[in-house]
Amino acid sequence: MPFESPDVELEDLLELAATGKLQLPDFQRGWKWDDDRIRALIASVAQGHPVGVAMTLEVGGGGSNFKPIPIAGVDPKVADEPEQLLLDGQQRTTSLYQSLFSGRVVDTKDARDRRIKRWYFIDIEKALAPNADLEDAVVSIPEDLVVRENFGKDVVTDLRTTEKQCEAGAFPAWIVFDSDATTEWMWAYIEVEPANKDRWKEFHKKVLKEITGYKVPVIRLTKDTSKEAVCTVFEKVNTGGVPLNAFELLTATFATEDFPLKGDWSDRQERLHRKPVLRSLESTDFLQAISLLATGARRCDGLIEPGSTSCKRRDILRLRLEDYRRWAEPVTEALEWCHQFLAHEHFFRAADLPYRTQLVPLAVIRVLLGKDADVFATRAMIRRWFWCGVLGEMYGGSTETRFARDVEQVPAWVRGGRREPGTVSEAAFYAARLLTLKTRNSAAYKGVYALLMKRGCLDWIKDQPMGLATFFDFKIDIHHIFPKAWCDKNGVDDDQRESIVNKTAISFDTNRTIGGVAPSSYLAKVEKKSGLESAELDRVLATHLVDPAALRTDRFEDFFAARRAALLDLIAEAMQKRAIDDAADDAAEAAMFEPQAEDPEDESALVSDLPAA
Repeated sequence: MPFESPDVELEDLLELAATGKLQLPDFQRGWKWDDDRIRALIASVAQGHPVGVAMTLEVGGGGSNFKPIPIAGVDPKVADEPEQLLLDGQQRTTSLYQSLFSGRVVDTKDARDRRIKRWYFIDIEKALAPNADLEDAVVSIPEDLVVRENFGKDVVTDLRTTEKQCEAGAFPAWIVFDSDATTEWMWAYIEVEPANKDRWKEFHKKVLKEITGYKVPVIRLTKDTSKEAVCTVFEKVNTGGVPLNAFELLTATFATEDFPLKGDWSDRQERLHRKPVLRSLESTDFLQAISLLATGARRCDGLIEPGSTSCKRRDILRLRLEDYRRWAEPVTEALEWCHQFLAHEHFFRAADLPYRTQLVPLAVIRVLLGKDADVFATRAMIRRWFWCGVLGEMYGGSTETRFARDVEQVPAWVRGGRREPGTVSEAAFYAARLLTLKTRNSAAYKGVYALLMKRGCLDWIKDQPMGLATFFDFKIDIHHIFPKAWCDKNGVDDDQRESIVNKTAISFDTNRTIGGVAPSSYLAKVEKKSGLESAELDRVLATHLVDPAALRTDRFEDFFAARRAALLDLIAEAMQKRAIDDAADDAAEAAMFEPQAEDPEDESALVSDLPAA
């Protein structure tokens, strides 16, 4: 990545900004420095202290094909065509341009984040004091150049005229690079008092020459720098802000063709977020799906090598506007289809989705298969692939490679190919994994939760299935069967107590009725509140793969063993392959899996995310 590293005069850098020859790439976020930081920056420059390196990108190459925007405070109507784009140093450059060069009041914020407008002055007396702290000498004055106290009744400082500024010894910082204005102000200052001549000489030598002679180290990237390199560089230097992503770079690229990517995505995001299960979907997920389709299409057309289907960042950055326009709507419609698919599998909200990332290949597979995805046999194969991904926890690692494999292998498989997709053939569920499935940190935990609802488990009080029509109204969530308090009193092992084996989907009302007592006690309360006879409640409990007899007699070990076996059958049915259960000791086999951090709050805390009943 070729670059130059000259030292640039601060005045020249600010002149480039003022004329528009130095602008920002459109992906840069807004200027946001507050009054205190601006004053500190001016003081640092006035003392000749380093304030950091700036980084620019030469305009004219493939890597610089971004829409430029002038630095804040520069009138776009008078800005020239940019020669360089400022990648790093926006906050510092903008602050210095506005306070020292623009000749206009600075629109900034105070320490409480309130909007204020300020002019900046340097107090000559404070600047020349022995052991002076120049940050104290840099002062900001309101837009009308008057400082008032006592709710605006008393004028403390009035700097509205050059004469009053000179009397106060307050040098207007915004004229420092205007030699004529500075000379005129100097003579006015000397006129106030002859002794000011010596003060001025000292001030000019100690402060003004430091500012006017200040040099900024600049790393200048050449026009040959790639977009991927620009993205990487920006992420490295922008450690204090929000990391830049490919979507923002692509937004700036498409803006050169007058296409508002950010606005288009915003409209699609609003449309997709109407579905609760899609509310975690991100802009980069959407672009990954488009990249998979665009590279896949080019592969089919023979424009790239077989196996080159990809959605890595470099591929997203290489997307053309025609690619986006071709695939954006099909992907949006496919994601809406994903909502229906997921609802059928009993995933109703984003918090319960095992892998947000699996939405990407699922949507692309829907685009590639079209309406055939709804054919019974085809949908069954897609469902098997989906559940192998969830319960085999196949999307927890390097997802981009798996995306590409799945979108090539799954359509071929459902169209008659004999070879199973890698996500299906490689997926496995170890029986001991049930002991480590304790929180929503695990995709398989969420998967078992959904499978229980899908098989038709009924709420214990309402005696109704948990589908889309009741999930939100009943405030369904996952809760302990043998209550936590009871388990602690009766010496139940923590792993078994918190395992998915000891949890199931029930309503908020049911969980409140259960409380922390023994099952033999709370079942009587459930019967009374629900109006169900014992035999009827046993029928309801059985829909949760719970042995009613073990529950009614508080036999935790018998309950746990029976439900563990039933859940393994449920998992095997979804994956269409048996769980691996060949270890003599579950605890020993569980050691193969990394321990999961416990949720800081009880599972029931997620009920607060649900819409009101």
